[in-house]
Amino acid sequence: MTAPSTAGLTAIPIVDVRDGGLVRHAIEGESRARALRDECINWLPRPASALMPLIDSATRRWLKRSESPYTGEIEAIAAKLDLVGIWFLNGCYQWGCTTLAREQAGVPWLARILDWPFPGLGRHLTVARLQGAAGEFDAVTWSGYLGTLTGSARGRFAACINQAPMWRRTRRPWLRPYDMALNALAARRVRHTPPDHLLRNVFETCKTFAEAKQRLETTPLARPVIYTLVGCRPGERCVIERTEESYSSRDHDTGAANDWLRSRRPWEARVRAEVLLTRSFEEAAANSRRRREHLAAWTGTFARGDFDWVEPPILNSQTRVAVELCPALHVLRAVGYEQVAGKEFPERVTQICELAAAAA
Repeated sequence: MTAPSTAGLTAIPIVDVRDGGLVRHAIEGESRARALRDECINWLPRPASALMPLIDSATRRWLKRSESPYTGEIEAIAAKLDLVGIWFLNGCYQWGCTTLAREQAGVPWLARILDWPFPGLGRHLTVARLQGAAGEFDAVTWSGYLGTLTGSARGRFAACINQAPMWRRTRRPWLRPYDMALNALAARRVRHTPPDHLLRNVFETCKTFAEAKQRLETTPLARPVIYTLVGCRPGERCVIERTEESYSSRDHDTGAANDWLRSRRPWEARVRAEVLLTRSFEEAAANSRRRREHLAAWTGTFARGDFDWVEPPILNSQTRVAVELCPALHVLRAVGYEQVAGKEFPERVTQICELAAAAA
């Protein structure tokens, strides 16, 4: 598949908020935060959008009961922007993605696709340069969002999140919404830290790959997640499969999608919105495995930075972001995607050709 031209793409804003952090990022990027919120809310079915004040309130109560250190920041942003939906958007994370940690020319790289049905995520993408106790880091993010899904810290490590498989109480595809609702209710009773808030805290406080790995493995979490982590030296790469209280790590087969490396019931691989009610357990597992294995089999080089690995089946109708990270070489590259009417696959709309990653 020939890599599409990047000529004429809008540049992804790089926002230095080392002083003021993500609250400042949201307030100064209010127009982007409002635009993204509107696109996300308008995409939802009418009953869900009509109930957003109640959903927002429920998410607020859960986050305030959780062990997240960032609920005060979300509250400050919600009050300043006065936007219904800010709590909801900070209480959920991406539908699916495909990730690969690989060594090339003696250093680890991390490549990831983020798939989410919400429109606007590619168009309103930003990179926030942040400061924590352990040093500076860059987060590929959005104005008004307080967690970290994808980030890199020069000379330390880079990491990202994949959504873990779903716990199923039923077997029928058309009952997935029922299981999703029950899982959401169950998660609201868990007071541990949300996975994306933990990842941000790890970037802020951990100085080494080993320290980050230990924190991501052992900190109790509000819900299951898959972390992929790379450092700066050969061998520093791993995938961490997490449930709320336990973990399984591997430093081989360091690719991930939206299922455990070894599929097992009643856990079920995540599926896209358009096949939510139809795809079987076996089809869901096969799709996740196909994406993971396809990216793992890619024989290209990250040195070119042309994102030629972003192709079907990794590229799909809900692809919104692609990122290449190398903390050892201080490299961060990102591309935003949006669905275009009449096109089978999303197209590039924003890009960072290359950004020197934040200094340690």
